[in-house]
Amino acid sequence: MSARLLDGKAVAAEVTEALRVKVAGMARKPGLAVVLVGDDPASAVYVRNKTRTAERIGLAHWQITLPADTTEADLLAEVRRLAGDPDVDGILVQFPVPRHIDRLRVVDTLPPDKDVDGLHVVNAGRLMQKREGFVPCTPAGCMELLRRTGIELRGAEAVVVGRSDLVGRPIARLLEHADCTVTVTHSRTRDLAGHIARADIVVAAVGVPNMVRGSWIKPGAVVLDVGINRLADGTLTGDVEFAPAAERAAWITPVPGGVGPMTIAMLMSNTVRSAERRG
Repeated sequence: MSARLLDGKAVAAEVTEALRVKVAGMARKPGLAVVLVGDDPASAVYVRNKTRTAERIGLAHWQITLPADTTEADLLAEVRRLAGDPDVDGILVQFPVPRHIDRLRVVDTLPPDKDVDGLHVVNAGRLMQKREGFVPCTPAGCMELLRRTGIELRGAEAVVVGRSDLVGRPIARLLEHADCTVTVTHSRTRDLAGHIARADIVVAAVGVPNMVRGSWIKPGAVVLDVGINRLADGTLTGDVEFAPAAERAAWITPVPGGVGPMTIAMLMSNTVRSAERRG
């Protein structure tokens, strides 16, 4: 078996084009503010990509870049300023932030109705109870990719590798809401290979290069690789051993070009949705 590629770049282009058309017909441009603290190279690339996509769609957008020695109090004050700006529909603080800043305090300061990254405890609670709210962008992108496969999610065995608040836990909830039977695993799980071997759907989001061996994949499974890991030679690889996994899976996401572009597309979708709610 040779897997079909789940081309996140192509799907994201479709999503963002539909958003561009929608924004062109709106009376007021949705506004997205992205806050970057420090000079982490990877974060700078992510923010630049988000800004470019926002511009292409036609969003009003602001990038606020603060020095690495910015105090927590000053960062929270900036978040509160954006929260009170009527032109801003979505606020994203790019993580990680410098160590002297408490990430959870930053998240708690975000207004839930502008928290387009879906991290605030209110939005997390809404997701848990299957209520309307903002869903974290990477899990939302994963679900959109799964929909594109056309596979039946109801009753499917899904294994999530990783339990982060940003990806692992929310994608598990979304899969449960789609009537999958979900097992959440992690680096301490006993017999990880056995869990994965039973899975119709594997979502790998643990941040360890090639942790999921290709030989573990059930023939015909769908594999979503959220990991983006830079190796010593500068190349990027995912959390899944790609080549042997692709020989067994029915569908698989490449790294890069799989889940990553969908994360940005879902951020834009959440921002447009926020603007529609706010009127």
